[in-house]
Amino acid sequence: MLIKRLYSIFKNTFSDMDNLIAVCQITSTGNKEKNFQACKALITNAQKCGAKMVFLPESFDYIEEDKAKSLEMAESVDGSLINNYKTLAKTLNIWLSLGGFHEKFSETKLKNTHLVINNKGEIAETYHKIHLYDVQIPSKNIQAFESNLIKSGTEISPPVKTPIGNVGLAICYDMRFSQMAIALAENGAEILTYPSAFFFGTGAYHWEILLRARAIETQCYVIAAAQTGSHNSTRKSWGHSLVVDPLGTVIAQCSEEPGFVLAPIDLSLIKSIRQSMPLECHRRYDIYPKMIPSTLCRTKSIEDFDEFKFGSSIVKGLQVFYKTLLCLAFTNIKCVLPGHVLVAPLRAVEKLTDLSTNEVGDLFLTVQKVQKTIEQVHNTDSSSIVIQDGQHAGQTIKHVHVHIIPRKSGDFLVNDDVYRKLQNEKYCVDPKRSDDEMAQEAKLLRSFFK
Repeated sequence: MLIKRLYSIFKNTFSDMDNLIAVCQITSTGNKEKNFQACKALITNAQKCGAKMVFLPESFDYIEEDKAKSLEMAESVDGSLINNYKTLAKTLNIWLSLGGFHEKFSETKLKNTHLVINNKGEIAETYHKIHLYDVQIPSKNIQAFESNLIKSGTEISPPVKTPIGNVGLAICYDMRFSQMAIALAENGAEILTYPSAFFFGTGAYHWEILLRARAIETQCYVIAAAQTGSHNSTRKSWGHSLVVDPLGTVIAQCSEEPGFVLAPIDLSLIKSIRQSMPLECHRRYDIYPKMIPSTLCRTKSIEDFDEFKFGSSIVKGLQVFYKTLLCLAFTNIKCVLPGHVLVAPLRAVEKLTDLSTNEVGDLFLTVQKVQKTIEQVHNTDSSSIVIQDGQHAGQTIKHVHVHIIPRKSGDFLVNDDVYRKLQNEKYCVDPKRSDDEMAQEAKLLRSFFK
């Protein structure tokens, strides 16, 4: 009866709001089944009240003080727990933000993984926590070293398109790093979410003010589902799950008890605020650097039949082993040394100085990532990284590109001979490699970027 009454109240209150969300607050323990049943009840009740998307906090699966037990309890994203949530999302026709899952990674490490599951029961996006909470605050009796158990993530995930808007994914401690929030907003996020298990000792000082600051500076909604209360003899969380609008106003908040709150997401408000105060236009990237979201460096789908312009030539998809929004890495038709590969911007420009700031950043982040992989594959710790920028520097293809050449002791009698051979690469008598050779090498390298 209570749920029916709540549904009636909220249906009338938010009759014009299609983007209704629910933010849940729980007290996880080491009992996974009990935690799931508590979350299931909150999700089911929120859906009956009209929520289109439900947000769960960090460690919604369990909180276990013993490291060995925590490792033992962890599952993969294909395990029974996440499958239960997939079924729940599909059955209720609702989207879920699962805000911090103990994902099995190795025998000694886990990943802190934020999952978004769509209303079809599919994983729409994942994010692995990149900022790990390693702190000691004696005055607050706080000592935590998340890195003892958790392997940190390596990239910001792209905002995921949901029925309530574009949601940027983060986890708890990430809220202290404004660079990440701005990067997500500049990459299309309208909503930032910080599922948390925020320590009680710092909650009163920093919880609300940090979340309101992230909303104001990005002009996004901020949604923060939280753990609350005592989980075991050593762990207590702050609670106060909340929703902040793009003006920095707290529009919904839980107290200190488990439960959920509802809030409407008004995307037109975001548009209005960004038009009236266009922060993005006022940022001085001519003076200070722009955040380059690591989503630019996320692998994009590659098909063997794709073709990419490379100066007056064509790079075939079968040659490409890594592709981002702005550049691609591909195997070479004529190699100075085994493992010699190329990285080039997708946009055909002749000079490095013709590239935009984003293109330059993406290009060199990709070069760094590819270099690490190439050295791993070829069992070396050295590389020649070469840009021939302009015809008088030996450039033979009028499309700026970077050569990555793994090096070993004695591969040339004189080290600088690598540059002479590279300059004469076009006229080299060595035969061109076949499509099959390049495809096999690309296939091997692709496996390192999944």
